[in-house]
Amino acid sequence: MSLPEVLAGIRAAEEEAGRPPGSVRLVAVTKGQDLEAVRAHVLAYADLQPGGFPLGEGRAQELRDKAALLPDAEWHYIGPLQLNKVKYMRPVSLIHALENVRQAEALARAAEKWGRAPDVLLQRHNGEAQKHGIHPDELSAVYAGVVQTGLNVRGLMVMAPEGDAAAARRVFADTAAQAHDLGLPELSMGMSGDYPDAVRAGATLVRVGRSLFL
Repeated sequence: MSLPEVLAGIRAAEEEAGRPPGSVRLVAVTKGQDLEAVRAHVLAYADLQPGGFPLGEGRAQELRDKAALLPDAEWHYIGPLQLNKVKYMRPVSLIHALENVRQAEALARAAEKWGRAPDVLLQRHNGEAQKHGIHPDELSAVYAGVVQTGLNVRGLMVMAPEGDAAAARRVFADTAAQAHDLGLPELSMGMSGDYPDAVRAGATLVRVGRSLFL
């Protein structure tokens, strides 16, 4: 499947949900892909989405190396943020998976030196024991603490349970409802296997990787 085909699927899900065309942005997950593949499978289609396609990386050192070679790209960090990897976040415009106030404090301190701070999303836990994220009952308190650091919290991110479409739909709906209650407009939800359901639930960002490079 190519990027235009994935984008067509997103637009179809928007239409089905009665949402305006272009209300969802595709984030192209490029981790593990070399620059030649990124140029051929993503950047070649930049004119299909206003502002082009944000490039999502989940490994800090890979982000550092690629961003040095593609400094004009819009970079998103989609992986767990380790405190010792905050120093690599300088090129990033949006961090999708902030999990606690300590991460926010470290990021805010680094941002003072950089002269700019990335926006952030808070990762909501999806109920699977092995997954990252903030328990829904603790999300309001973490949100308040992150705001105190001065970072701009744009919304929530969630990874749906794998292999259970009904559970994924529930997680998407619950995440959208909690974002609404907190007054947060951005929702990073949906990946290669479940993005249509995420769009129907209100996702504003979908993170697709492997489908773009087949």
